[in-house]
Amino acid sequence: MTVRRGSIYFLLMLIVAAVASAQIAYSQATQTPAGAAPTQPAPQSPAQTPQPSVPAPVQPPAPARNTLAVVVLDPAHGGADPGAHGSSGIVESDVVLSFARLLRISLESQGLRVILTRQANEGPSFDDRSKSANAQRGAIFVTLHVSSTGQPGTVRVYSLTQDSMSQAGHSSPRSGLVPWDLAQANFVDRSRRLAELIQIQMAQRFQGSPETPLTAPIRQLRTVAAPAVALEVSSVSLPDRAPLDQMGPGLADGVARAVVAFRTIYEAEAK
Repeated sequence: MTVRRGSIYFLLMLIVAAVASAQIAYSQATQTPAGAAPTQPAPQSPAQTPQPSVPAPVQPPAPARNTLAVVVLDPAHGGADPGAHGSSGIVESDVVLSFARLLRISLESQGLRVILTRQANEGPSFDDRSKSANAQRGAIFVTLHVSSTGQPGTVRVYSLTQDSMSQAGHSSPRSGLVPWDLAQANFVDRSRRLAELIQIQMAQRFQGSPETPLTAPIRQLRTVAAPAVALEVSSVSLPDRAPLDQMGPGLADGVARAVVAFRTIYEAEAK
């Protein structure tokens, strides 16, 4: 009985050893070619050590030209230029920035990308503001103002006058380029349509606002190569800012609805 137990034990040990040997052989076969001794990689100096390749950042595809995808919001003034200011301490540059933030929320809820020409109390130049729109495909431009006059609680929408673009014909016939100050020349009609849609929304929300938009030789709009309008809210002459702040949600909703309606026109004309 002792011999049998010892024999069984011996056989079990042989099986265990065989399994372990097979595992070692398999491991070596997968790491080192048969018949070759394992080698250690030669040490390399830091200069020779290959650096891991870093993939270039992937840019999202630009929207097609026939798609309205971007709204550039321009809170006017800022920095050393506060804009209009009332005797009660209301400052135009502060009010329009708060309007722009509300508009951004409403427009983004419609699937539009929104770019602000300033995020705080900076004072970008006219050209820098225009560049924010001109660098985009499928964009429109909306500049926001608060007047020092006018019936309080009303909103007027402006597009550029056609007369201010009368020099567009003087652009170089060879290159086909339009001077920077005449960038709006090819967009006056579409800017007018956008202004009409926004003004309708403003008239519905703010009693006393005109039903049709106005035109004016607005400096900021001249250099924008996209449909571009200006909104002017009245006014900084109020005794306190609360009524202006209360206009913010209605202003944001009305502009967003108008832009969505304009998107249909924009994309239909681009086909």
